[in-house]
Amino acid sequence: MALTRILIQPIFALHSPDRSKPLLNPSSRATVATDTPIITSTTKWSVDSWKTKKALQLPEYSDQKDLDSVLQTLDSFPPIVFAGEARRLEERLCEAAMGNAFLLQGGDCAESFKEFNANNIRDTFRVILQMGVVLMFGGQMPVIKVGRMAGQFGKPRSGPFEEKNGVKLPKYRGDSINGLAFDLKSRTPDPQRLIKAYCQSVATINLLRAFATGGYGAMRRVAQWTRDFTKHSEAGDRYQELASRVDEALGFISTIGMIKDHPITTTAEFWTSHECLHLPYEQCFTRLDSTSNVYYDCSAHFLWVGERTRQLDGAHVEFLRGIANPLGIKASDKMDPNELVKLIDILNPQNKPGRITIVIRMGAENMRVKLPHLIRAVRRAGQTVTWVTNPMHGNTIEAPSGLRTRSFDAIMAEVREFFDVHEQEGSYPGGVHLEMTGQNVTECIGGSQALTFDDLGSRYHTHCDPRLNASQSLELAFIISKRLIKRRVGAKQSLSPF
Repeated sequence: MALTRILIQPIFALHSPDRSKPLLNPSSRATVATDTPIITSTTKWSVDSWKTKKALQLPEYSDQKDLDSVLQTLDSFPPIVFAGEARRLEERLCEAAMGNAFLLQGGDCAESFKEFNANNIRDTFRVILQMGVVLMFGGQMPVIKVGRMAGQFGKPRSGPFEEKNGVKLPKYRGDSINGLAFDLKSRTPDPQRLIKAYCQSVATINLLRAFATGGYGAMRRVAQWTRDFTKHSEAGDRYQELASRVDEALGFISTIGMIKDHPITTTAEFWTSHECLHLPYEQCFTRLDSTSNVYYDCSAHFLWVGERTRQLDGAHVEFLRGIANPLGIKASDKMDPNELVKLIDILNPQNKPGRITIVIRMGAENMRVKLPHLIRAVRRAGQTVTWVTNPMHGNTIEAPSGLRTRSFDAIMAEVREFFDVHEQEGSYPGGVHLEMTGQNVTECIGGSQALTFDDLGSRYHTHCDPRLNASQSLELAFIISKRLIKRRVGAKQSLSPF
């Protein structure tokens, strides 16, 4: 009966635009911003009021006319996503904030032009679907699937330059800005890359829509969401066993006429996200929704502000406070609890559930010490947020070969600490945010595959940060599922009168 309940939850459907509602008006824009530089709840906002603030992490272009021409072109392009889709995601995230759903967010650290192809998109989508089934089965709750896809091209940096063999060049900032090759031509920011990033984002989301609504993401295909290299791994074997159980359950409830050919089992729900970094680009896709009469950044459903751009009086916070998309805040061990409360208040003054997701990235050793103070501060302020763990960024190390990597054991430890803290604090662990891929890469060490430093050079394909491969991602999903089961069973026992 419990399995029947989770299968008929509204967990599937990456939505096409609602034809009963008018589309966004691309030409709609707000008026010029007030020249008051202080952020308050009454400060007037416009799509370009961020220009009155200090903007960090923006590239410096040598040809302003070329940049202006590109931005004018982008301004005339159709939106990549639709306002109604972002609103629906916010509704789902509200459930996660209340402990009634779980967010699974994953994808590349930064998308690349070179690795852009249909197979890579499909494979990452597929492993996220697999992980979603594992988490849903364990938690017996809807899983909100969000990809770091169709727009995650930017890479914030600690400094503007790097030096090799006496040569000093601008740092690589992501394929939408400059190239990875260490030469002046590649490293010079090129505005034309923004148009290429838009085109790739549109192509990616169109393919995701096709997969999600065209049958590939149907629950009845649960046993087919696998790859040869994961079939006989420990996690792959466990997944096949789980898939067989889901198939049997679907067959039974279909036989008795409960959900046969229901959209819940024939389509898949999926959203896109990226870091809000290149503000001129984001401004181009910020449109006034004629249905709700509020502004949405239609470059993605969900955007987040990073550790390096979350200044309370900064340009990125100013931009984000005026758009209606659900928003993420990256918080490391450096985050001051009082500052977090102020930042949430700026971005969500009405305290709307589902609006704010706090993505914790601080390493396992800091989680137990630092996270409780953040949770308590937010609780004292009466703010409602979705708490999510990002166990990747706080666990990056350098291998003897010089390659950057991450230990699966360290990632697993941080996830466990995240759940432990929330159990201790009586709050909800709302999700996980991963850098992962559907490919059989060798970028993170450990896991049941027992990858070592010596294995890294075999299939190390990332041009940015190391990613979990498909098998490691699935293995981690089973580990998280165990914690969701523990939490679910504990909640039932606490409600029992016996």
